Amino acid sequence: MKTTAYVTLRELTLDDAEDRYHWCLDQEVTKHLNMPEKYPPFSLEETRAWIDMCISKTNGYEQKAIMTGEGKHIGWIDLKNIDRLNKHAELGIAIGDKNYWGKGYGLAAMREMLQWGFKELGLNKIWLRVEIDNEKAINSYRKMGYVEEGTLRQDRLRNGEFVDRLRMSILREEFVNEPKV
Repeated sequence: MKTTAYVTLRELTLDDAEDRYHWCLDQEVTKHLNMPEKYPPFSLEETRAWIDMCISKTNGYEQKAIMTGEGKHIGWIDLKNIDRLNKHAELGIAIGDKNYWGKGYGLAAMREMLQWGFKELGLNKIWLRVEIDNEKAINSYRKMGYVEEGTLRQDRLRNGEFVDRLRMSILREEFVNEPKV
């Protein structure tokens, strides 16, 4: 699988709060994200507090900022629900800057996070949940090598209605971009 986009992942800083807050004001950006059903979903102060918890590692998230090759902050990616005993975690990703949608930046960020999770955290499986009507994301996950494990029925309450989500995963041995040790 080839991506033309180049990204780096870096640790979050409180300076990221402003970008995150503005991205979350766009309902097209947040449609498939698990966020409170209010507008805005978070205040700027709540966004700063969340990022501070990510920085201090007090919320169970290993969250990183997605940066383009030119150094522009365009989104975030994380591993959460980390099960160190069974060596798996859940991936979450959002490209907040819509100017970078559909150009391979999400795939590039996923590749970096998968490498980090499999190598640095020693994970065997990285899984995710995606709403069944989020076809662009599902196609991206398939391109990365994720496979469907099953349907989680009525797994998310979105706009007053329950939505099914797919559970997809990739195993360390399936991840083709990981250099063989």
